[in-house]
Formats: sequence, C-alpha cells, structure tokens
Amino acid sequence: MPLKVGALVLAAGFSDRFGSLKLCAPLPNGQTVFHQTLSNIRQSTHEVLVITRPEVLPLIADENIDIGTFKDASSGMGATLAFGIKCLQKKEWDGCLICLADMPFIRPETYRKISNNIRPDNIVIPHYQEKAGNPVGFGRDFFNRLSAHSGDSGGRAIIKDNPTSLLILKLDDPTILQDIDTPEDIERFNDSQW
Repeated sequence: MPLKVGALVLAAGFSDRFGSLKLCAPLPNGQTVFHQTLSNIRQSTHEVLVITRPEVLPLIADENIDIGTFKDASSGMGATLAFGIKCLQKKEWDGCLICLADMPFIRPETYRKISNNIRPDNIVIPHYQEKAGNPVGFGRDFFNRLSAHSGDSGGRAIIKDNPTSLLILKLDDPTILQDIDTPEDIERFNDSQW
C-alpha cells in the first residue's frame, strides 16, 4: 500500500519586507504568488492543508482549499508549523512536505520527487548545488516533536538532532532556493516555465 504523503502549506507570514501581502501579489502569468504556489503543489499531491492568519483567510480562501486559521501567527513560523502539524494529525498522513506559500517557482515534479522519498522515519532535505532548500519532508515519526515547537525555529532543531534520519536529495532545480521577499523578486518569474 503506497504511503500517504501530504503538503502542509505555511501562509501566515506578515510580508514585512514586501510592503503589502505578498501572497496576493500578481505574477506575470496572471496568477497570484499564493495560487501559483498552490497550483504547483496540487499537481504533486491532492492532500493539502494550508495554514494562514484569520485576516488573510478571506483573501486566499475558496471552497477547494482546506485551510486552518492560526490567530497567534505573530509568535513565529515555528508556532505556525506546530499548529499545522496538530491540525494534520487527524489526516493520518505517513509524512508531509512543509511548503512555504511564497515559493511559486518550484516545479510540480520537484514536489513529487521530494514527496516520493519521504518515509515515516526520515527527513528529506532538497539540495541544489550543495545548498539546502524547500520544501523539507518529514516522516510521521517526527510529527509529535514538530507539534511541540514554538517561536520562530521551525524544524531546524529536529533536523540537527537527527542526523542519521536525514536524506539529502540532490536536485537540478534552483527554484528550491527562490522565495518572494520583495517586489523585485517577482521579476525572477520566468514566463517560459509556464
């Protein structure tokens, strides 16, 4: 029986460097940053849970998106991740991709490759030219520890504490390193990809 691996999409940031809500910023292909990211993720898995803030929810919601709202997102990404893991534990996933909603360039096949390498007892970290990128995949054995996080640390401490569980996945995809932080970053969007 194949493993059930889903995507947890973190969409609760405050876009401080962008100057406005970057998730709703338009890309040259007509999609927003958020919806392009989500579209790419959905081409690799139908199991998707988005975590956002209550005030962002009406701007990104539609009936086809499973969304959890986290009112304490100002506590940091680690706290948002912990909330998301608690929400998905009812879904009985064997593993999950921790995806960032401001990475619209990552190809669907990249999400698939990472997802296909997740096992219940491992952590999959994609690398491009020796640099670690996103999304990181966590097997369900790490869900309890992820759900106990707070602050802004994310899963770094768990990665550091479990070196024998790490799978470094070398990929020929520089987009695993490219997120949107400023309006200028949108200029990196390549129309030829689509």
